[in-house]
Amino acid sequence: MKIVAKTDIGLRRSSNQDSYAAGELPGSVAWAVVCDGMGGAAGGNYASSTAVKLISERISASYRVGMGSNSIRNMLISAITAANVSVYDISKANEELSGMGTTVVATIVSDGRAYVAHAGDSRAYILSDGNLRQITKDHSIVQEMVDRGRLTPDEAKDDPRKNIITRALGVSEELRIDFCEELIDEDDVLLICTDGLTNYIESNEICEITSDGNFYEYAERLVNRANENGGGDNITVVTVSY
Repeated sequence: MKIVAKTDIGLRRSSNQDSYAAGELPGSVAWAVVCDGMGGAAGGNYASSTAVKLISERISASYRVGMGSNSIRNMLISAITAANVSVYDISKANEELSGMGTTVVATIVSDGRAYVAHAGDSRAYILSDGNLRQITKDHSIVQEMVDRGRLTPDEAKDDPRKNIITRALGVSEELRIDFCEELIDEDDVLLICTDGLTNYIESNEICEITSDGNFYEYAERLVNRANENGGGDNITVVTVSY
């Protein structure tokens, strides 16, 4: 498995509230977690880093060679659920961290499949044959308006409400987590990222930047382009491929 990641503060923020972790498991299996914190500098940093740490620990402790789809799904959802409870309890116990939360995307790539669990507006994509396909759906006010036909996808890109999310880890005792399972071929790339990338770089740019097959340069190139296009937020990118 090949895994490359990069996080960057961007050009306008005073701290980086994104967190990520990634690695390999026995049996040529890759995993990754990306979180984008919210709730002030202290709260956002704490929520994202704590969630990443707890989810990573659960994945490392729970994964077993030969796990099937249902077992992987249950493992990811259980890990995110446990992190949600922990972050929520900490926010309630510490006034300085009250209201903190974080988006989350967690993935396992195994035996030609990508398993993805998420909440919030950080995203997962599959790059295949020069095409980019989003496999997560944002949990946001603007996405709900697109689904209802009240906004077009192009209008949604510039809508001032696009950063208002409807689900986040740590903001309530219960969290609805979406899960998807996608085929991933040998030459495909799984890309997971925070909105600091997707708000500052178009899909066609991502395809262009990754068109030459230099996998180990993708993450840095994408972060650099987001900064060139304004860099108005923290940027985190993780790429996984066989």
